Amino acid sequence: MTHDPRTSTRTSPRPRRTGLRLLPAVLAAASLSACVATAPTSGGGSGGSITDALRSLGSSVQAAGASMPAVAANLPLGGSGSSAGEALSLVQLLMQSIDKIDEPKEIEIGRNLAAVLLGAKPALKDARTQRYVNELGRWLALHSSRPQLPWLFVVLDDPGVNAFAAPGGFVFVTKGLLDRTFSEAELAGVLAHEIVHVEKKHHLQALSASARAGLATQLIGSQVRNNVEGVVATQLMNLGKNLYSKGLDRADEFEADALGVSLATRAGMDPFGLPTVLQTLSTVRPDDPAYLLALATHPPTGQRLASLQTAMGQQFDRYGAARQVPVRARVTQTSATPAATQPAKK
Repeated sequence: MTHDPRTSTRTSPRPRRTGLRLLPAVLAAASLSACVATAPTSGGGSGGSITDALRSLGSSVQAAGASMPAVAANLPLGGSGSSAGEALSLVQLLMQSIDKIDEPKEIEIGRNLAAVLLGAKPALKDARTQRYVNELGRWLALHSSRPQLPWLFVVLDDPGVNAFAAPGGFVFVTKGLLDRTFSEAELAGVLAHEIVHVEKKHHLQALSASARAGLATQLIGSQVRNNVEGVVATQLMNLGKNLYSKGLDRADEFEADALGVSLATRAGMDPFGLPTVLQTLSTVRPDDPAYLLALATHPPTGQRLASLQTAMGQQFDRYGAARQVPVRARVTQTSATPAATQPAKK
């Protein structure tokens, strides 16, 4: 699977894919608007709730020239209408089987963890780039087993190279990753990998395991009676920080690699995008600060490539595209204004 994305040559030539290369502009705008419109909401407030912050973030992706808001790390957990008991129930659910966590609760947990990520690094203030990544990500998500989730894809203003996901359909990539991703197929491969993590509830399972292992047990005690909201906020934040600093199990990462390639292919993308990213990752210095977190939270790249080689075999060869489209070219082609709000041509 050796492949140089900049010259678009592979060791064994593959025929040009005849399927969809990019989400059509009209369909992209429609799906983006629909996804944002169907995102769960909570009661009103003064703009301090995570629900409002993330809803505003999704809306600003569509707004012409809108800047992406930075979300403070100390935003209160839950919607503005959430009670302390409701917030506590989220942590209590994590300490039980994930089978007892329904989709609305999964989304609420994911929204809180998304705020942890946004509190650490602000969203990139580039509406055109945010819109493009949302169009591509949501097109991929429509081909997943959970297209009904309120999918939101956010580019973080972070020079490091990494990607993250949170339960319920929240996916983040860093500006550093975009800067080092040459082709749209590569970006699609990374996004598909993160979408699979959400599909399979990998993060939810990891959070539940950590909670049951004792990282949230101090919730049951006098602290709860004295300051339940503060304790819940601290514990959920600690669970999230532990998860994103430690990473998921190797088996989860291998599964996300293999199923991510299949997802990208179903969406009409070149399946060799993710292997190309991994090949690039295998060439970086272990002490390169831009890659430290990505390397620390994932299995050794050689093992991921070997596992993916076994999973892919030759069955994806006929889907490989002969020409790779640069991400920067796609961003340039993307309007920061939704198609529905653009002035009609005279």
